Amino acid sequence: MFKLLRFVLVAGMLGFALYVLFWPGAAPVLQVGTDRPGVGRGGTTATVRASASRGVTTLRVEAAQGERAVLLGERVMKAPAPWAFWRGRVREVKLDVELSPATIPELAEGNLTLRVTAEGAGALLRGPRVSKENVDLPVRLTPPTLGVTSRQNYVAQGGSGVVVYRVGDRALEEGARDGVQAGSWFFPGHALGGSDPAARFALYGVPYDLSEPSEIRLVVEDNLGNAATIAFVERFFARPLETDTIRLSAAFMEKVVPEILARTPGQSDRGDLLENYLAINGELRSRNAESLRELGRASRETFLWSDTFLQLPGSQVMSSFADRRTYFFDGKKVDQQDHLGFDLASVSSAPVPAANRGVVVMARYFGIYGNTVVLDHGVGLMSLYSHLSTIDVTEGQEVDKGHTLGRTGETGLAGGDHLHFTTLIRGLAVNPIEWWDPAWIRDRVLGKLAVPASE
Repeated sequence: MFKLLRFVLVAGMLGFALYVLFWPGAAPVLQVGTDRPGVGRGGTTATVRASASRGVTTLRVEAAQGERAVLLGERVMKAPAPWAFWRGRVREVKLDVELSPATIPELAEGNLTLRVTAEGAGALLRGPRVSKENVDLPVRLTPPTLGVTSRQNYVAQGGSGVVVYRVGDRALEEGARDGVQAGSWFFPGHALGGSDPAARFALYGVPYDLSEPSEIRLVVEDNLGNAATIAFVERFFARPLETDTIRLSAAFMEKVVPEILARTPGQSDRGDLLENYLAINGELRSRNAESLRELGRASRETFLWSDTFLQLPGSQVMSSFADRRTYFFDGKKVDQQDHLGFDLASVSSAPVPAANRGVVVMARYFGIYGNTVVLDHGVGLMSLYSHLSTIDVTEGQEVDKGHTLGRTGETGLAGGDHLHFTTLIRGLAVNPIEWWDPAWIRDRVLGKLAVPASE
């Protein structure tokens, strides 16, 4: 028994000695990925990972083009002594590096090789095992071609527009994008149809608070981030914000606040009437706006509407499209918010017709808007009908122009029976007056979208 124990002990010590002296462990395993399929002016992020059971001591990333090589990043970790197996080891290392003209001097079009080297911990009498991997990436630095083909590119502050243009083939690659950038809003382009695959159009809106036309640009960016932009607006009609004063009363807040709190999951009770109202008028208003933006992103990619949009029959416009409202309570200013849309007054519980053909994408109680219907008319264009007393359609239902959606009411933040109506492009509220005007639709939208006959 004693001999067996001695044999096991000696064998164990010998094995441990051999392990410490000669066994460096397996070579590090490398993983290399990039967020773009090549390198362009937009920059490409390469993510490199190295892992090894006995630890990683070095991870190095270089970019090589021809005879030139540039160190993009390196991490060096101190490894514990081979016999100190109880000490912590860095078994996985991650390194993100940027590939762009800014990080690689004299970067030229052609090909680039990403060189990755990782070293393991090694043994006492034997050097570490090394793993190497090369990844070849195309380099392209020339932006796609872009040219405007439509004329009379006139647009108003808070209004809508259509621009027709042509792009180079690279703009149609997977991961590329084209369209109109208006301030912080982006409106994607679509195929115009016909015999020219490079012909595109974008339906866009101008934010109500954007007063500088130079901020409205046609853009195209290929899948490597090479971009071209064009300022295309020929005439810009400024429409400064109107202002209005709203004097709050306790009676009004007692009417609207409990209803909205009860019917809006996630809207917490602050324990104070005014604080609840301000949270609804500000925070909930912002959340509702983001929900409309999300609906806009999911708009159908084909036009569902035709000709002029309907205004609520027999209605009077009771507000400006975009007005900045200052709220007072007990003689003190308590809030300021922007009202976007028209308040249309008719008779009490008036039937509300669909402004045009579309699909119902919202038919429910919706925060500050109360009972609300939103129609998707395709290619980002939507219409919103709110403060309804009843809703007579369901989500997913297709409706024709004039179909009754519900009846006017005073749900949500409404002081009396009326319809809050607006048009939206990708969730951005735009002036409905243009969409009620047959001449505007003919000249500014449908006329530009006329597809030339195939040759």
